[in-house]
Amino acid sequence: MAKKSSRKSTKKSIKKSNKKSNLSPDEHRIDEGIKFLREHGLQDYYLNKVREIIEKEDFRGEEIDYFIKEIYTNYKRALVLPGEPVGTVAAQSIGEPGTQMTLRTFHYAGVSEFSVTQGLPRLIELVDARRNPSTPIMSIYLDEEHRYSIEKAKKVHSQIEQIKIETITSDAEIDLTEYTLNLTMIPDLMEDKDITYDDILKKLKKFKKKGEIEVDEEMDMIIINPETEDLQKLQKLKEKVMKTLIRGLRGIKRGMIKKEDDEWTIQTEGTNLGDVLIKIDGVDATRTYSNHIHEIEKFLGIEAARQTIIHEAVSVLEDQSLEVNIRHLNCMADLMCASGSIQQIGRHGISGTKESVLARAAFEVTIKQLINASIAGEEEKLQGIPENVIVGQLVPTIGTGSIDLTMDFSETLRLLQNQHVDQSEQ
Repeated sequence: MAKKSSRKSTKKSIKKSNKKSNLSPDEHRIDEGIKFLREHGLQDYYLNKVREIIEKEDFRGEEIDYFIKEIYTNYKRALVLPGEPVGTVAAQSIGEPGTQMTLRTFHYAGVSEFSVTQGLPRLIELVDARRNPSTPIMSIYLDEEHRYSIEKAKKVHSQIEQIKIETITSDAEIDLTEYTLNLTMIPDLMEDKDITYDDILKKLKKFKKKGEIEVDEEMDMIIINPETEDLQKLQKLKEKVMKTLIRGLRGIKRGMIKKEDDEWTIQTEGTNLGDVLIKIDGVDATRTYSNHIHEIEKFLGIEAARQTIIHEAVSVLEDQSLEVNIRHLNCMADLMCASGSIQQIGRHGISGTKESVLARAAFEVTIKQLINASIAGEEEKLQGIPENVIVGQLVPTIGTGSIDLTMDFSETLRLLQNQHVDQSEQ
C-alpha cells in the first residue's frame, strides 16, 4: 500500500513538473515578474493590467524584465510619504485639468439620439453631488435567457419604457359644443407598442367617477365626458389624462435596444434603478448600471456609490483626453463618502462641516459663518492650514493624518534582549 501511494505521489509531481515545463520561457518570465510585483505590494487589479499590456504589446525576453523593473521603480517612486498633503495635491491634480475641459454640455456618447452631460458641467455635478443629474441614463443588461434574442429583449424593453397617453395621441382637444375631451389616437404607434384600447380604458378607470368614457375605433378616438361645463376643470382633466401612465416605469422617458458584442442591451433616458432591479424579469442585476449616484447609494449602498463617483469622473476625464492619476479621484470619492452618505464638496457638505470656524469662513459665506460661530460660542484651535494663514503664523502640521511618534523604551529593550538571546543560542 505504501508503494502504491508513493507511486501516485510521484506521478502527481511528474504531472505538475510537466505543466510547469510546458510554459514557454517568456510565460515563465511574466509569471515570475508578476509574483515579484505582488510581493512588493501591487494589487491584483494593477497586476492584471500589467499582464494585459505585456500580451498586447507582445513583449519578449529582456523586454519583459525591463518593463517589470520600470513598473516596480515607478511604483516605489509613487508611494506617499507620511505627512504628504494628499488632499491639496489631489485638489490641484483634478482642478488643473478641469480648466482645460470644454464647456459643451452635451455630446452623443455612442448612444444614438441620447444626449449626455459631459466635460466640466458633469464634473461639477459629481463634486456637488447633485440630487438630480441633468441627463440621468441607465445601461440595462439582460440575463442569460433574454440577452441573445431581440424578441425577448423587446419584451423586457416594453415593460421598462414609460408610455403615457400623450405618447400615443396625435391630438387632445376640448370640444366646447359638447364639453367633452376628445383624444385622437395613433393606431400605428399603439400597434407598435402593443397597446390596446382595453389597456387604455383600464388606466382611465379613475376618471369614470367624473363622467363617461367612450371609444370610437372607426375615428381612432377616445371621448371623455366629465359632465361639467367648467372650462378650468376640463383643462385640469386634460392635463391629468395626458400624464396618465399606461405602461412602463416612472422616471424612464425612453429606452433603446442596442447590440453590444454578441448580446442585446437596453439604454434608457431617465433612471429608476430600484424598480428595474425588483419589478422587471429578465434583467441582470449584477451588471445593470445607472449614472445617478444618489440612486446607487439608496439601492446598492455607499461603497457602490463611491465606485460610481470614481467611474463617472474617470469617464469624463478620458472623454476629454485628460489623464488624472486614479488615486487622486479615489481620495476625492473617499472624502465624499467617508461619513456613510454622499456629501458634496461645498458649503452644504464637507467644507461647511469642518471644525475650524476660520476654515469654514475662508471657503464661502464668510459673514454668516462668523456670526453663527459667535452666537454658538465656538472656539478656534488654529490647527489647520487656512486658519493659520489667515492669522499670519506658521502652520504646525501639513498633511491629513500627520502623527506624533512615541517610543516605548522598555518594550524596545525587551525586544533587543530577546533578539540577542536568540542569536547566542544559534
